[in-house]
Amino acid sequence: MKTLVVVIHPDIKSSAVNKRWVAALHEHPEKYVVHQLYAVYPDERLDVQAEQQLVEQYDKIVFQFPYYWFNCPPLFKKWLDEVLTYGWAYGSKSGYKMSGKKIALAISAGVDEHEYRQSERYKYTLEELTRPFELSFEYVKADYRPLFAYYGMEFNTSEEWIERSVPLYLEFLDAL
Repeated sequence: MKTLVVVIHPDIKSSAVNKRWVAALHEHPEKYVVHQLYAVYPDERLDVQAEQQLVEQYDKIVFQFPYYWFNCPPLFKKWLDEVLTYGWAYGSKSGYKMSGKKIALAISAGVDEHEYRQSERYKYTLEELTRPFELSFEYVKADYRPLFAYYGMEFNTSEEWIERSVPLYLEFLDAL
């Protein structure tokens, strides 16, 4: 079965690595369905029912986004707030439509990985900082998987660095 990749990048045209990941996903339409939230909803007005129906079609869902200001792009937060509704995602016998679905995050991060672990400035790992996402998906009984992160995008946007990420990302997706 295909993997749904929900891309949440507010400016994908200016992106370095996220844009390249989307291009790589499009090279494998037999494996991946790409759903770009900012392209589908430029006014940021979500069609909740359409989003819920889309999610129901897939057993593996990855949310791909840049990580900045210690959080996700605002449309992802809005998606969580509006799509994961009572009676659909949780809270009733007919709810829990995400139950058992494998859910993962694929994140591009500006700073290098060691900065999250060994500096005075950052004292938490990316896994610790994304714990609210893990808790949210566990709450709706999804099978939250370890995240994929590619670091150093703030200072290293060379073509070589970006291309190095592509096979790592595709391997991550295939292993879900």
